[in-house]
Amino acid sequence: MKKLLFSLSLFALTISIQAQEYDFQTIIDIDATPVISQGNTGTCWSFSTSSFLESEIIRKTGKFIDISEMYTVRNVYPKKIDNYITRKGKTQFGEGGLAHDVINSIKEYGIVPNDVFSPEQTKQEYDHSELFRVLKSTLDAYTSSRNTISNNWKPITEFILDTYIGKNITEFTYEGKKYTPQTFMDMLGIKADDYITITSFKNQAYYTPFILNIPDNFSNGSLYNLPLDEYIANIDNALDKGYTLSLDCDVSEITFNAKNGIAFIPSSKDDNSKGLTEIVEEKTITEESRLQDFYSYQTQDDHLMHIIGKVKDQKGNIYYKVKNSWGNNTERIGNDGYIYMSTAYMKLKSISVLLHKEALQKQTLKNLNIK
Repeated sequence: MKKLLFSLSLFALTISIQAQEYDFQTIIDIDATPVISQGNTGTCWSFSTSSFLESEIIRKTGKFIDISEMYTVRNVYPKKIDNYITRKGKTQFGEGGLAHDVINSIKEYGIVPNDVFSPEQTKQEYDHSELFRVLKSTLDAYTSSRNTISNNWKPITEFILDTYIGKNITEFTYEGKKYTPQTFMDMLGIKADDYITITSFKNQAYYTPFILNIPDNFSNGSLYNLPLDEYIANIDNALDKGYTLSLDCDVSEITFNAKNGIAFIPSSKDDNSKGLTEIVEEKTITEESRLQDFYSYQTQDDHLMHIIGKVKDQKGNIYYKVKNSWGNNTERIGNDGYIYMSTAYMKLKSISVLLHKEALQKQTLKNLNIK
């Protein structure tokens, strides 16, 4: 009996050693503004990249400034509308977008602080469900016409955007000084041409830009293509040098869990639930498996977020600290609104990252011929 009890105790000890709940330690934690919620909108692209720009402003000036996500959304919508109308509705029209849409917008329209342009700031959260229904039905009424259409869609859609988001501004006062959106951006030291997007797709030529055909790339923005290991190495290099990144990735996996604040790719599907709270063995991700997931629609352009650092678990496994825009309600959101994303998840499920060109490795800059 004593022998049996000893064996059972040894077995229980072995199980407890193997089943290790996550115990994270910070490796890199770059300054960022507080986690906020995009509400009931499909504008994660603006929230994530605005958050990224806010960290850039902190890096450059030391100032923590809340910039307006909706100012950018307001300026991007007319471009989406024009694209949809001129293509007679034969293209994507949605709330989504990509990080380069924010960069394109600030290059043309500048930046404004949130307290200057936040038409819904008195509400509990943003809600664009009615805006999108009204806008889409208006556009479809025009694009479904067999006859030549008038240019009335321009003032009508502008009126809709003014009503639901707000009228654009050309001048404002901030901390006692007058600015235009462009001079405000200049004061912050932000230059749109400093930012590029990198990715990794084996079917495209490496070290050249290409247009990734995903639904939300309505503006046909180009991404620089890198080998997978070099893509990840440049993400690491950026963080090591104190730069953050705007991330586009797939969040449809059940192993991406906001409540637990974790994202991982287990070797076995049997560990899908276990890995939410405990360390599990993960898959080895290759360029081939990454491309296969993309073409089988297992990896899609779902959501944009903001990479601000790294953590590690007690076994030394590395995770990226990713700022989300789903709020920080502790009852349904873990890690204070952040996701700890494993390296395997980043390799397999990230679509691309936007970063400052100076955050790239020197050899990558040379390979891409970026100056």
